[in-house]
Amino acid sequence: MKSKLLFDVPQEKKLRVIIDTDAACEADDPFAIAQALMSPKLMVKGILAEHFATEGSVERSYEEIKTVLNAMDMEADVPVFMGEEGAKPAEYFANSATEKVSPAADFLIQEALRDEVSPLFVLCQGAITNVAVAVKKCPKILDKMTIVWIGTHGLKNFPWREFNAGNDIAAANYILSQAKNLWLIPSGVYSTITVGLAELQQKVYPCGKIGRHLFENMVTYNNSPRAGWTKGESWALGDSPAIAVALNPDCGHYVEHEAPYINEDTSSTFGKGNPIIRIYTDADSRYILEDFFAKLQLNYGS
Repeated sequence: MKSKLLFDVPQEKKLRVIIDTDAACEADDPFAIAQALMSPKLMVKGILAEHFATEGSVERSYEEIKTVLNAMDMEADVPVFMGEEGAKPAEYFANSATEKVSPAADFLIQEALRDEVSPLFVLCQGAITNVAVAVKKCPKILDKMTIVWIGTHGLKNFPWREFNAGNDIAAANYILSQAKNLWLIPSGVYSTITVGLAELQQKVYPCGKIGRHLFENMVTYNNSPRAGWTKGESWALGDSPAIAVALNPDCGHYVEHEAPYINEDTSSTFGKGNPIIRIYTDADSRYILEDFFAKLQLNYGS
């Protein structure tokens, strides 16, 4: 796709980006993928398919990523990599042996080790298994990338299971105990990026093949039994803040705080001696949503 935006970003402000996504799990990941791919600041080097704790889920994520790229006429522009098949036991991260890893983890290691001026950001929109496995194999990449993760309850616990951390608690705790260059966007923040289905019909559906796919995929999922927890005609585009903070780190407020330890019920505990990381406490939903709508309409609108 040739961008129709009438502006660019100075090279020294651009970021190398890898997206790690459980794209077929719900319906918000594809919106975030599309926003990243339309953003001049983000040089998307690859997209990693992430599992969502269901057999065959990484394959489904892979196919959904390819569908999004095809709908955007970008299938030949961005490589896609199969990730780990599922969650890892805690013993995996305690074991000193290095096992064979997925193509996604291998690609992440290779990109992180490249001698590049542009910083590398890894934008994680699901379980953090692929990143944890890559770090386990090559720990020095932690100093060569910033990890942005949509996950955990962060500083404030809620009486429900946080999906992304819960899909691989061992991987979550491994990364949270190791990473210093980590920006965490917890549930109390990512759940605020709310939008109505009527607005998506008005602003997204008319925008070519990708607009139709995003809207129809959302409506299909919203009407399925798997979406029993939703409110009916609204949605939270909860993965989009990962893209937004890479575009503008100040589109939300944050604190520098000890990283949480994730319990089996996905609640957060502190005092384990984890490193100090960035934890977002809010995000500007207007900026996040309007940036996406404008880029989609300018690039794919009639």
